[in-house]
Amino acid sequence: MENKIYYLASCDTCRKIIKSLPNSDRLTFHDIRQNPITEQELEEMYQLSGSYEALFSKKAQLYKSMDLKNKNLTEADFKKYLLEHYTFLSRPVFIIVDKIYIGNGQKNIIEVIKALT
Repeated sequence: MENKIYYLASCDTCRKIIKSLPNSDRLTFHDIRQNPITEQELEEMYQLSGSYEALFSKKAQLYKSMDLKNKNLTEADFKKYLLEHYTFLSRPVFIIVDKIYIGNGQKNIIEVIKALT
């Protein structure tokens, strides 16, 4: 399995994180707006993370505008929304040596930097 980053090229936070990475040439870059994630890619993320909800961004504008926070979402719902629109993926998502790192939290990015070093 290749080392990969799923990100949004137009996202300032993603760009800032990418600039800070050592050895980023070891990553395959996947812009999720230009190239939406496939069901197979989402399944790979699910196998590593253990849930679709862990991959789901509750900060997304669509989450708020669709009033999803007031619905009881199931794993099937999270999967459906993740496949429907890129904005629901918590970004960035790294897969490095069969381990997944989800989101832009400082602790997570420190772990990504360690994994790439």
